[in-house]
Amino acid sequence: MSENTGTEPGTDPGCEPGPEPAIPRGAGAAADLTVVVPAYNEEHRLRPTLEAIRAHLRADPERWGDWELIVVDDGSTDGTAAVAAEAAAAEPRIHILTSAGNRGKGHALRLGVLASYGRRVLVTDADLATPIEELDALDELLTYGDGDCDCDGDCDTYEGEGATYDGDTYEGHDDTYDDMYDDAPAPAAVIGSRALPDSRIDIHQRPLRERLGRLGNRLIRLVAVRGIRDTQCGFKLFDGDKARAAFAASRLDGWGIDVEILRHFRRAGWPVAEVPVRWSHQSGSKVRPADYGRVLLELLRLRTRTRPVDLAVAGLFLLASVLLYQGLWADLDRAYLADSMQDQNQWEWFFAVTADNVAHLRNPLFTTYQGYPDGVNLMANTVMLGLSVPLTPVTLLFGPTVTWALVLTLGLTATAVAWYWLFVRWVTRLRPAAALGAALAAFAPPMMSHGTAHPNFLVLFMIPVIIDRALRLRAPGAGGRRLVRDGVLLGLFAAYQIFLGEEPLLLAAMGTLIFALSYALARPDVARVALRPLLRGLGVALAVCLPLVAFPLYWQFFGPQSYHSVLHGDNAGNSPLAFLEFSGRALLGDETRADPLAMNRTEQNAFYGWPLTALTFGLVVWLGRSPLVKALTGTVLLAALLSLGQQIRIPFTDVVLPGPWRALAHQPLFESVIESRVAMICAPALGVLIALAVARIADLEPRTHRVVGLVVVVAALLPIVPTPQPVRERAEVPRFITEGMYRDFVAEGESVVPVPLPSPADADALHWQSATGFGFSVPGGYFNGPWGEERMGIYGAAPRYTSNLLRDVRYGGRIPDIGTSWRAQAKLDLAFWKAGVVVLAPQDNDEALYEVMTELLGRPGERMGGAWVWDMPRAR
Repeated sequence: MSENTGTEPGTDPGCEPGPEPAIPRGAGAAADLTVVVPAYNEEHRLRPTLEAIRAHLRADPERWGDWELIVVDDGSTDGTAAVAAEAAAAEPRIHILTSAGNRGKGHALRLGVLASYGRRVLVTDADLATPIEELDALDELLTYGDGDCDCDGDCDTYEGEGATYDGDTYEGHDDTYDDMYDDAPAPAAVIGSRALPDSRIDIHQRPLRERLGRLGNRLIRLVAVRGIRDTQCGFKLFDGDKARAAFAASRLDGWGIDVEILRHFRRAGWPVAEVPVRWSHQSGSKVRPADYGRVLLELLRLRTRTRPVDLAVAGLFLLASVLLYQGLWADLDRAYLADSMQDQNQWEWFFAVTADNVAHLRNPLFTTYQGYPDGVNLMANTVMLGLSVPLTPVTLLFGPTVTWALVLTLGLTATAVAWYWLFVRWVTRLRPAAALGAALAAFAPPMMSHGTAHPNFLVLFMIPVIIDRALRLRAPGAGGRRLVRDGVLLGLFAAYQIFLGEEPLLLAAMGTLIFALSYALARPDVARVALRPLLRGLGVALAVCLPLVAFPLYWQFFGPQSYHSVLHGDNAGNSPLAFLEFSGRALLGDETRADPLAMNRTEQNAFYGWPLTALTFGLVVWLGRSPLVKALTGTVLLAALLSLGQQIRIPFTDVVLPGPWRALAHQPLFESVIESRVAMICAPALGVLIALAVARIADLEPRTHRVVGLVVVVAALLPIVPTPQPVRERAEVPRFITEGMYRDFVAEGESVVPVPLPSPADADALHWQSATGFGFSVPGGYFNGPWGEERMGIYGAAPRYTSNLLRDVRYGGRIPDIGTSWRAQAKLDLAFWKAGVVVLAPQDNDEALYEVMTELLGRPGERMGGAWVWDMPRAR
């Protein structure tokens, strides 16, 4: 997925990139080659340098054609300007630029390169430590190759003797690489290197200085441009247009300019080759060992800087997230997301129990505070250990509701920023286009639906990071140390995502696989080149990931209270109409139309709306020649089709067709997936398509075409803009719990039994625990656990007669005849739950519940702390 459009296009001809940016240039005629020489107080060394360059270029006029030599006087205080003027008087192709003061090598090179007109641009130091004759080897490599490459331009190959291409050394003609990289394209930059095996150092620096220089270079490579062995050799040949683009975007004025430019080339996907050169230390060099440290500091500052537009985009995403959850933040003590059903209670409990386990050094994968006495396998539930564990201090200091609000708000923001970063890196450099696409990927209707109750499907900031690392693996140059590094990082990222959410990772893997297969059909040549490094990298990733997650996954699938699968029936797919309708919480949504088309409001997994659907078809027709658009089309169509489920009901008819999900429904891992969620894969795919379209629209002429195009896109997206999440006031915790009165009734090993027992339909009792610090356990609950001998997964604890009775009374209000058998069964069930006290809090049908409990226990309850309580006798 690499289709850089706009100001910094990729190199694949199939990408159809936009125009290069306008670059300011100095006066002069067009040239085949420009040589830029920065000079500061170089009156004694500049004259022989200019004479040597002039003589070399004039010796072979057919090869070098029209050339120009630009000397940039960086505010010298000696006779440098006079020497340069004398040379210019003798040779009209020598031009002089003068800086008002000494600004540094970076500033001088920027002036010179931006004033150049050369098709090729050589930058070399004024001392000519690398002889000008080495230009021949660099020029030969810059013009090598005529083949195809990927959109990111990362075509890492060179069959020259002893050269490296983006960090991987290829000596001679290795058949393995020959087969993979036939017809490799020319690099965009060729840089001289003193660190390759065939490099020749005629005059060395002093040993201490040389060792310090090598150490500094290693640190620079580690921080900024890994894979390039010598960033600081002052002899580099660039493609002229790309050099002017890179220097125009540069910001450093000091010695770090070399690394900043190489980093720009790397990020733009422009291949860089490194070749061995001859080099001699020159006395009087302006470079000091401490300068390597200054370069490192410059680059650290550079890496920590962010473009103002990037900060603005992140700020807008944060503002949007805060506005969505403003009702929750307005009253953290009592506000409850209205559409979350019982999930807010459940998630606050997950955050709180994890913090309690960590604080008391207990196993974070299991607890008996819920589902007592059997307990809950927390790894088999979506507790998001990747966030709940590191946020333990927040939970302990401010409470689980604050953690819940932070995870939703900042998690959504981080997800949007991560998609934005991915789109800028791989899709388009046009920031507004990438931001709009990222907003769709993160704030799409299905994401907002899960944003009411399922943070594991909302907080997806690791998914773009994982996709980015996988895309790096598929690059032809992903070999050797780079492949191992990227594979290790991918394995670590995947392991962390498992502790954030396994089902989102499974869906992301599905979507990525569908996209990869679709792209392979559109570009089989690219697929053949990418397959081998991708598989090798994935092997490294698995080798790293599996040992990290082996025990937690064993605990999940085979540990206490594990289960095999959670079945949701054969009607859990999307209706085809759901893709054309607006979700209930969208700007133009209608609850009465949306609710019948989904399982509930937390599972509105499609609802992209008919305007966006129509726009998508139009964009596919317009941009359909692009391999990337073809792959996106295949991804959206297949994901939408799979999300229709095992049975596809044709709208407005009685016709039911078998759905393709039937082939996956009973396979391991997939059997627990709610198939309608597969439609969530469409969100980032549509985000990429929108980003591409906006970037292309921005290049349209005349201006009216751009305006019309943007209006059409906005009109398609506006109806699905999410509205703030509504809240309701949550039920108060009885004073019997908050004031700790229960402690007089519950001995060690006993539980508090709420009436009715907590369940997926009513989990307020979980809030009793999470809000008061887990002083007691409760039977029942809202979690996934086993049921029956086959250990089938169900929501909540395995039902018992008494729990079913209390549930029916609570939601039906009908009181059955309570006889001897019911009382005997209640005694058995309460003994199983090891009940210390039974608590009936105020709620609907509480009078009927009180009457039933009085009949079951044979005695009235005691009013205490705002609740009815029944003290249970101690087991003897």
